[in-house]
Amino acid sequence: MEDRESSEPGSWGDGEDHRLVVHVGGEMDIDRAPMLRNALHAAIVQPEGPGDIVVDLAGLSFCDSSGLIAFIEAQRTAAENGRRIVLRDPQPQIRRLLSMTGADSLFRITHT
Repeated sequence: MEDRESSEPGSWGDGEDHRLVVHVGGEMDIDRAPMLRNALHAAIVQPEGPGDIVVDLAGLSFCDSSGLIAFIEAQRTAAENGRRIVLRDPQPQIRRLLSMTGADSLFRITHT
């Protein structure tokens, strides 16, 4: 768990919707991508975990290719485990990155 003020990935369960929300903020680059990869992997493979892992990107201001790779790897792992990664509220730079690379077609993207 993390303090919502921090820019480190953190997760909170949402028992009503049977989903897990992972909050990601700040800048996602080569130095932070391994932490994101580990947090998403742990969320995905937890026994009897939720079907949807929602990655809240509202606080993520920058993401480079290493962060994008972490999201794509998480989506593959989720699919292998019968789960789904949902990207919530990506900022314009993140939406542009997803669109330019075609990665937007790999994810369900919500804005709420």
